[in-house]
Amino acid sequence: MNFRRNLLSSAAAAVLAMTMTPMASAQTVLKASDVHPAGYPNVVAVENMGKKLEAATNGRFKLQMFPGGVLGSEKEVVEQTQVGAIQIARISLGILGPVVPDVNVFNMPFVFRDEAHMRAVIDGPVGKEILEKITKSPARLVALGFMDSGSRSLYTKKEIKTPADLKGLKIRVMGNPLFVDTMNAMGGNGISMGHNDVYSALQTGVVDGAENNPPTLFTSNQYSTGVKFYTQTTHLIIPEIFVMSKVTWDKMSPADQASVMKFSGEAQLEQRALWDKSVTEYSTKLQAAGIQFKSVDKKPFYDATAPVRAKYGAQYADLMKRIEAVK
Repeated sequence: MNFRRNLLSSAAAAVLAMTMTPMASAQTVLKASDVHPAGYPNVVAVENMGKKLEAATNGRFKLQMFPGGVLGSEKEVVEQTQVGAIQIARISLGILGPVVPDVNVFNMPFVFRDEAHMRAVIDGPVGKEILEKITKSPARLVALGFMDSGSRSLYTKKEIKTPADLKGLKIRVMGNPLFVDTMNAMGGNGISMGHNDVYSALQTGVVDGAENNPPTLFTSNQYSTGVKFYTQTTHLIIPEIFVMSKVTWDKMSPADQASVMKFSGEAQLEQRALWDKSVTEYSTKLQAAGIQFKSVDKKPFYDATAPVRAKYGAQYADLMKRIEAVK
């Protein structure tokens, strides 16, 4: 009887210990999402961040990347991240505009002088404030860092030298009234369209051109649709961000949270180096495929978009002054 009673007591103690002791050795898989394909700078940087986190936590956390939009559109991914179904996501700032209005300041034409200026802004106090506002917002996302998506320029079948050359041309832009107004102000006819529809629209003549960065122009195969000129207007220089679900973040220990932030900072810088390399690589490939890169006087385009900055930037006047003051 004593043996049986001791056995039952031992079993009960073991069960109690299991319910009270954190499962430190259990592995948590962090699902990460990106609409860009495998091998893209953003994807690689997040994958490497996951490897560092796995090593630092002795395998308690393991990141599983889902590239190429397999988990849905950016809007769908954000919704899944907000409820904790996806743990880490690289997303565009435009999606966060409704809940964190200040991020919209980065979407305005020519708000940055060049990419070096943009990087100085996101690496400084303004960038830190924007990340903090995202984290403190009702979005239920923890902002981990920025990612560089370069500058956006025009690619068309017709050479563009001045805003007048865009007259009558239908140019695809991202789905935001601000971007439609920007293209209209630059002289073209802005056509809002999803990224996945651009290839066929260019191929069939539904649009006469589009605007984006060299890596996207090449990896999307849009360069093969008959476009000939890549006119370097750099009218938009929009950083992107990567975020973690607050549901996941709140379950982490302070030490694990600190590790995530440390490796996120490293991922931001690693992505930047990978991005610069990819721009050079894909620009070379585009030129080899017959795409002509054209420099252009940007001032006429800058002047033409002044009404857009006045319309959309009024509420960010102070923030825009701070951005402009960054050297």
